[in-house]
Amino acid sequence: MKLTHLGSTSKNGSCPELYQTDRGTYVIQGTRVTDPEALSALRARGLPDHETVVEVPVALLGFATEGGV
Repeated sequence: MKLTHLGSTSKNGSCPELYQTDRGTYVIQGTRVTDPEALSALRARGLPDHETVVEVPVALLGFATEGGV
């Protein structure tokens, strides 16, 4: 998978970061959600055990291209 860095809202060069892939998808680096209540709600909506979710600021999504990848 080839990654193209699109941007970050970090001032110190760490997360969050947004990347576009050569597969028509995005990769987001962010803070892993560990809140039990939030994870329980996500599992109830179908989040599989082999997947996780990350939390990112809305401003990071401003680096996404208009109309998707």
